[in-house]
Amino acid sequence: MKFLYSDKKSGLTATMDLNDEMISLLLNKKIGDEIDGTALGLTGYKLKITGGTDSSGFPLEASISGQIKTKVIRERLNKNKEKINKRITVRGNVISSDVKQVSALITEYGSKPIEELFTAKKKEEENDKKN
Repeated sequence: MKFLYSDKKSGLTATMDLNDEMISLLLNKKIGDEIDGTALGLTGYKLKITGGTDSSGFPLEASISGQIKTKVIRERLNKNKEKINKRITVRGNVISSDVKQVSALITEYGSKPIEELFTAKKKEEENDKKN
């Protein structure tokens, strides 16, 4: 499972791969729940779950309770800027083993500066590109 976290103030975003222990922390949490970042290596930080996608690429929907996949009707704009109704598939708001990516937003900051968390990720990515 991938965990994507972002900082609203600086606009920075980073991704981490979660191991089984970290995944068990997120299971059965809902969109909007706050989690402690200590178990994810973000000591002192609090994160709010904002969304995610399942293994098929369907997004999590905050208004649907549970772990089910369902179809909902959404109002969209077509090429002529006319409103049309479109049926799309979404998954419920609870994180299950079928979820492959979880998005979160930093709500409380720890003692470590936020730039250090994101610069470490940037350095790792640069090293991977060189190799």
